[in-house]
Amino acid sequence: CPVENVSWDDTQIFIQKLNEMEGTDKYRLPTEAEWEYAARAGSITAYANGDNTVTGCEYDENLDKIGWYCGNSVETPRRVGQKASNAWGLFDMHGNLWEMCQDWYGEYPTGTVTDPTGPATGTHKVKRGGAWLREAWYARSAYRSGDPPDSKTNIKGFRLVRDP
Repeated sequence: CPVENVSWDDTQIFIQKLNEMEGTDKYRLPTEAEWEYAARAGSITAYANGDNTVTGCEYDENLDKIGWYCGNSVETPRRVGQKASNAWGLFDMHGNLWEMCQDWYGEYPTGTVTDPTGPATGTHKVKRGGAWLREAWYARSAYRSGDPPDSKTNIKGFRLVRDP
């Protein structure tokens, strides 16, 4: 099952301890741009496997194949890997739990950018991906939101990046 009820602050402590245990600094949270790139897996649609057909909790045939949301979760987080992966083999990028990112939440930069990072400071950390308790609309690859770094909920978790 995914880890839930942890804050962004908690993840930083976990990452620090994991890196210390392995004598490295290769583990971290993804940037918001990295998260979206991984979720899309080369697609340009709302979900990695197609567009959304509903915005609420009604049945969405595309999201139902790859993610958990209020329309199919029976109001509980689910064990990872029960739905199909995206084209890059990543599971549960859409729905199940919001996933925290490294970036502070802020406005997108204007103009074309490559692999941007968020603002240097802020009050909220980015979360992406939607959650088992939320509507289909929130599970779209492009949807973004944020929470204070000390916030803990049963609909938010994390996914680590391992640098080479």
